[in-house]
Amino acid sequence: MKIHIPHGTESAIGSGKADLLEAIQRAGSISAAARAMGMSYRRAWDLVDTMNRCFLQPVVETATGGSHGGGAQVTAFGLEVLGRYRDLELKANAAVTAEVEALAILLRPVE
Repeated sequence: MKIHIPHGTESAIGSGKADLLEAIQRAGSISAAARAMGMSYRRAWDLVDTMNRCFLQPVVETATGGSHGGGAQVTAFGLEVLGRYRDLELKANAAVTAEVEALAILLRPVE
């Protein structure tokens, strides 16, 4: 089950954005995270920008390039958002497991 948290007409966070935050945390940059996820830098940047605009504080901070290169990091606030979102996913999936299994029995076999 995929969960997203709406904010006006946008999605503040969902499973794809949470995956992107984790990739940025691992890679240390938006471009490396985008490559690892098979998405364009532009798409990744747009997702980060949306999250940063939706939440009270930035979830990702960037450093411009230069002699030491640029980079990005998930902020402490971003890690809190990510942790709360992942907890919400676990709780929601646990709450609906029996219903999903009961519904799955009613599906045609996959050919």
